[in-house]
Amino acid sequence: MPIRVKLDEVLARRGRTAREVAAEVGISETQLSLFRSGKVKGIRFRTLARLCAVLGCTPGQLLGYEFDADDMAVEDVE
Repeated sequence: MPIRVKLDEVLARRGRTAREVAAEVGISETQLSLFRSGKVKGIRFRTLARLCAVLGCTPGQLLGYEFDADDMAVEDVE
């Protein structure tokens, strides 16, 4: 997947721990850890907005994109 989660970089720049951010956002440390590792298929906009508010950043600072030609492939719909 060409979407890359850059949350660890933002946490490091802000001098914050995942544990304290998870508590402030109102999600479990496990949920935040799954997001940090990129092992989730999606995130609620509300959760993303709360992360941005707590960390003083924008969604673009938390997520990156690297082009992958497979993203342009049309999938069969049944």
